[in-house]
Amino acid sequence: MGPDPAVAAVRHAVRGALATLPPGAMVLAACSGGADSLALAGALAFEAPRSGHAAGAVTIDHGLQDGSDVRADAVVRLLTGLGLDPVGSVAVSVGAEGGMENAARNARYAALDEVAQRLDASAILLGHTRDDQSETVLLGLARGSGTRSLSGMRSSFTRTRSPSERMATVLYKRPLLEIGRATVRKGCLAMGLEPWDDPHNDDPAYTRVRVRHEVLPVLEKALGPGVTEALARTARMLRDDADALDDMAAAAYADLTASEPAGPTGEGDEPRALVTLRLDGLGDLPRAVRTRVLRMAAVEAGSPPGTLAAVHVDAVDRLVTAWRGQRHVDLPGGLRAFRRYGRLLFGPA
Repeated sequence: MGPDPAVAAVRHAVRGALATLPPGAMVLAACSGGADSLALAGALAFEAPRSGHAAGAVTIDHGLQDGSDVRADAVVRLLTGLGLDPVGSVAVSVGAEGGMENAARNARYAALDEVAQRLDASAILLGHTRDDQSETVLLGLARGSGTRSLSGMRSSFTRTRSPSERMATVLYKRPLLEIGRATVRKGCLAMGLEPWDDPHNDDPAYTRVRVRHEVLPVLEKALGPGVTEALARTARMLRDDADALDDMAAAAYADLTASEPAGPTGEGDEPRALVTLRLDGLGDLPRAVRTRVLRMAAVEAGSPPGTLAAVHVDAVDRLVTAWRGQRHVDLPGGLRAFRRYGRLLFGPA
């Protein structure tokens, strides 16, 4: 008799993720002790020896609740009992920039990056489910985000630890992204694992919690069942579109910056350029491609991606398509975009 269907679904997803990684490589599960990440860790402990991979786990102590260190120690013992090795916890300090959710996420990923580099891990597995994906899409809709944001979370992505370590990248994979949260929880319990239910996951002070417990149930009631699956399916289709547009934008960016002089040096009253784009050809690009090129240029010049918003990119776009002599556009990170002699330049304010 085979395993419970929910267990089989989770294991199959993890098996597929491992199949894309080098044989013998170290793989880590990021585990909070909740049902999703605990089921992920249990499946990894089962599948890794069968695929020839080393498997460990790490839990992050955000320090946001009393006794969080005790909880982290309990998760470490549970993960060790699964046969994962190495296993450890990392305490992080959560700031306030961008709100608690964003600050906690940034601290968590920074810690995971460091652990992956230190242990030479080939990948870190995350326990996000299809329900998390649908919530992400709804949050993007509420913010009026573009195609990339509405395409939700990627099934895999890489992070660069710091600008000075361009090659120090960490691979993350989300094997459970096509599986519903209820199925994953059922799989966790069927494995004999007792999850910890984080009270923050039911705190309406968090936007995602309100989407989960208030918005999605209303949509299901008004529109019928299947809303979660439909949102996740929409994300997959939009991701294909966003990937194609990003590829087109990358090619256009390379062409518009190719063989271009470095730009003004900053001598006298002339502004200094860190990135230069030729206006010839830029204005002819479709808007969806052009705005991506402009965003690439701003980020390359040093504008923080997390604070560079659509309103900034739109203002820069008007320097290209609706220029009426305006001097410049201020950008996050102490930068400006300005137009000079048939070029669009990005440099310090």
